[in-house]
Amino acid sequence: MEQILINSSREEARVAILEDGILKDILVERMCARGLVGNVYYGQVVRVLPGMQSAFLNVGLERTAFLHIAEIEGARTETGTLRPIETLLHEGQRLMVQVAKDPIGTKGARLTTTISLAGRKLVYLPNDTHIGVSQRIDDEALRERLREEVTALRPPEEKGGYIVRTSAEEGATEEEFRTDMTYLAHLWKEIQQKAREAKGPKLLYQDLTLSQRVLRDLVHEETASIEVDERSEFKALQAFARQFVPTAAEKLHFYEGETPLFELYGIDAELEKALGRRVDLKSGGYLVFDQTEAMTTIDVNTGAYVGKRDFSDTVFKTNLEAAQVIARQLRLRNLGGIIIVDFIDMAKDEHREAVLSELRRAVAHDRTKMTVSGFNELGLVAMTRKRTRESLAHVLCETCPICGGRGEIKTARTVCYEILREIVRLSKQYKDMKEYRILASQTVIDLLLEEESQALELLQQSVERPILLEVEAAYSQEEWDVILA
Repeated sequence: MEQILINSSREEARVAILEDGILKDILVERMCARGLVGNVYYGQVVRVLPGMQSAFLNVGLERTAFLHIAEIEGARTETGTLRPIETLLHEGQRLMVQVAKDPIGTKGARLTTTISLAGRKLVYLPNDTHIGVSQRIDDEALRERLREEVTALRPPEEKGGYIVRTSAEEGATEEEFRTDMTYLAHLWKEIQQKAREAKGPKLLYQDLTLSQRVLRDLVHEETASIEVDERSEFKALQAFARQFVPTAAEKLHFYEGETPLFELYGIDAELEKALGRRVDLKSGGYLVFDQTEAMTTIDVNTGAYVGKRDFSDTVFKTNLEAAQVIARQLRLRNLGGIIIVDFIDMAKDEHREAVLSELRRAVAHDRTKMTVSGFNELGLVAMTRKRTRESLAHVLCETCPICGGRGEIKTARTVCYEILREIVRLSKQYKDMKEYRILASQTVIDLLLEEESQALELLQQSVERPILLEVEAAYSQEEWDVILA
């Protein structure tokens, strides 16, 4: 059974999804930096790049947004080839776009001109006549029945198309489909009206809040309860659920306990673990996660686990457990892009196949699109996970100002030798100095006064000038200055 916990405040909303008491997913949204995916903008083309077959648009955000030719509706010819972007767009042109991917790192938002508006059971495509069904619904008979139902219910005057969402697989009534159609048609009319009135780049539609999206998209038959710890948010969600998600309304509960909701279920402790490099396995083994801009690497280690039989059995059991935990951690950390897993080397082919099968089974529950390759010649497994928003670490953390993201800093001795070399360089460049004064952290100054005092004394004799030491409390271990006087 599934349980949803919503911790809400004026500044931030956090949603935890538990399956049988185990945290499976955590979602965070801050009011000052809400996600942009799904937002519709009226934008202006500021630059067209024929060489990249792309364009940059000003949609009113901090950075210009990116639009590729493949994301422009009507760009394909009847033969399937793409028209040159310079024949479709020009600088200064205005058009309606939707955010497909949030800004990530230094990259701006990624756009599409294919507008889609999500309801509870349907996604509305105002500029397309297609009636489709989510690829996650794999029952062909059900797919055909749902397609026929929606086609029959579509109003004769309606020119747009629809995609039946996965949530309809659990049972969707004609009334639910009609309610979605009415709501989405009204929403589209509002967006069009705002676009007609816009005189420059403008936000035309902002997607629902995190809590509302959770009710709309994630509540299903196996959801036992939804607990909300803030009264005004609870009342707002109740009103929203009664209108759009009646099945979720009866599962909503207001949490009145004295212990904070996330603390009661151990969510905060799990969050801290999800931000660390190392994840311990129950067997005694552990995983090490390293996230870079290009990819994420996951290293599996046996650690303290020695097993009761031979070593190959120990390795196999550790890898099996690691496959399950990796799938869970990918969701918790919201890691996307290329992911490389370095399992412990296995000699038996049947062990490798079993671990790969377990990994594929575990990631199959992920709502985000994933692909898993087999073991390559180096014994590594490569995966891809669609990245539409920042990872948990990028949302909650920032680059360390001390190490600059390296994860380590120079030793005090390394810094000492850098300072000594700098004084030698300065002594050759400036001949008329009276003294040199070193400003550095306490640890560096202590090392110069103690273990490196002889080297400092020899340098003073060499440059024939006094060298003074001064502790600068605000400096990190890597920061220092040499002041000439």
